[in-house]
Amino acid sequence: MSDSIVPQTGPVPLLRMRCVSKSFPGVQALRKVELTVRGGEIHALLGENGAGKSTLIKILGGVHQPDEGTIEIAGQAVAFTSPRAALDAGIGIIYQEFNLAPSLTATENLFLGQERSTWGFLRRQQEQDRAQDLFSRLGVAIPLDVPCHELSIAQQQIVEIAKALTKKARLLVMDEPTTALTPAEVDRLLAVICELRTQGLGVIYISHRLDEVEQIADQATILRDGQYVGTLARSELERQTMIEWMVGRQIENEFPKQAVAAGAVRLEVKNLRRGAAVRDVSFQVRAGEVLGITGLVGAGRTEVARLIFGADRRDSGSVQLDGRNLSIRSPRDAIREGICLLTEDRKHQGLLLERSVRENFGLPNLREFSTGGFVLQRQEHLAWSGFREKLQIKVPHAETLATHLSGGNQQKVVLAKWLQANAKVIMFDEPTRGIDVGAKYEIYLLINQLAHAGKAIIMISSELPEVLGMSDRILVMHEGRITGEVLDPSRATQAQIMQYAIG
Repeated sequence: MSDSIVPQTGPVPLLRMRCVSKSFPGVQALRKVELTVRGGEIHALLGENGAGKSTLIKILGGVHQPDEGTIEIAGQAVAFTSPRAALDAGIGIIYQEFNLAPSLTATENLFLGQERSTWGFLRRQQEQDRAQDLFSRLGVAIPLDVPCHELSIAQQQIVEIAKALTKKARLLVMDEPTTALTPAEVDRLLAVICELRTQGLGVIYISHRLDEVEQIADQATILRDGQYVGTLARSELERQTMIEWMVGRQIENEFPKQAVAAGAVRLEVKNLRRGAAVRDVSFQVRAGEVLGITGLVGAGRTEVARLIFGADRRDSGSVQLDGRNLSIRSPRDAIREGICLLTEDRKHQGLLLERSVRENFGLPNLREFSTGGFVLQRQEHLAWSGFREKLQIKVPHAETLATHLSGGNQQKVVLAKWLQANAKVIMFDEPTRGIDVGAKYEIYLLINQLAHAGKAIIMISSELPEVLGMSDRILVMHEGRITGEVLDPSRATQAQIMQYAIG
């Protein structure tokens, strides 16, 4: 069988999942879900976190078996009892966590487990030539002799796609593929996906980024609370319609920014510097103000927040809070002064996933919740319960492990622990990354509440609509410097911000 893929013709779809249901102890994850995908089609699968998308894909990939329902591949009924069975049937799934051997090259990853040999010797040149043909087919150039851990995230993504093609994938599933990519890398990846469509592959595209869905999808199936809501045709893929189908209610304003009269200067940063990553950065944030900071990946945004928070040691510069110079040498010092950081990677830097939400909430507040070396669990539990209700955190009970929460609720747990610490300055680094539209809306409302309470808010984000929609003022960074300031975001455009971002 050659690597070329013949576009599907005729009425039989490439994939048809009918009345698929799946339950786990105490949870009905899917209830009679439908999904139909044709060859040569990009089909978006949409829904809030917890809607059932991951469970459906794991059933398609042979990780789980359905309680009821049927799966057909090109008209033939199948029952995948293992991931290997799904792979053999031409189902390629690229998860958010890549499945590459980081120390091996792109070529070695492509043919791992299916190496070609003669008399016990690997045919390296033949593999190199075939790898080059695959990447040429995708329209990209990938270094073939470099370990994959030295490749960019975007390049690793392409290697994953090519690896699926070596295994004769007819249907490719991509789960949040652009989360960690720059705008230019996103455009390149979307072009590759569209090229796969012209070659007859079926693509299931899972993303919270609805602008990408509008750009490339031919159809979109929406799930809500484990149930099939419906399928939108290309002509119906309008952002507001997709949002309303996902959340089950009308959201009149995706970015519900509320005007707050800014107070006195709360945080002032002067001439902050750390090597080439942060170079002479100075700015102020007032009480009740939401300051947006944006720029391309690597511009120095996160590095600035880490310096303010004491997670990294600055070469020079000063930080003032309410007019008072601070000596911050560690995050512990920042927390004590009332400065907190909701990290970009909340799963690894913001939470202890295998500990309960109560313990995560109490960890930075042990001074308040302990005496004589013992944790005062009653006081801790009472405080947690108050924030659980105030922030509407959806969690069964206080001892639920943080890993079992959705992205939006994990973000709320992180926010709750900092509010208990009486933070005066709250820095959000990519506050809605990997969060569905309904949870995003709730996070925006919380930002409004914090501003009304007089907190100084720094919102670092790559999502330009979010920055424009929720900021009172915007700083744009490029190569460690502030290259532009937008004083009235309501009158600014994404193009204007990008001009500053590229220097």
